[in-house]
Amino acid sequence: MKDFKSYSAPTGGNGADSADEKEQTANLAAAIAKAFGGKSEGQIWQTILKQAEQGKRDGTLTNADLDNFYAALSPLLDAFKRQKLKQIITKLKAI
Repeated sequence: MKDFKSYSAPTGGNGADSADEKEQTANLAAAIAKAFGGKSEGQIWQTILKQAEQGKRDGTLTNADLDNFYAALSPLLDAFKRQKLKQIITKLKAI
């Protein structure tokens, strides 16, 4: 994973999904899959948390970036993993 921000999808101003936004989200999913290929779920969560904590501490990652990351990744997860990601995002926002 090169950096956390590169995996957050842009948000549309009007709330509607354009074809471009859908393509960007699909590209994001492919990039995430490639970056984490062959890693265990635990390694993936550790990497996400480590990169995000570093970004929050050095001021390069905002709460809006975290929200964008959650919005991009959550549709790809089952309910349990989505809840786990939400808990991690909440923890990171407190940093």
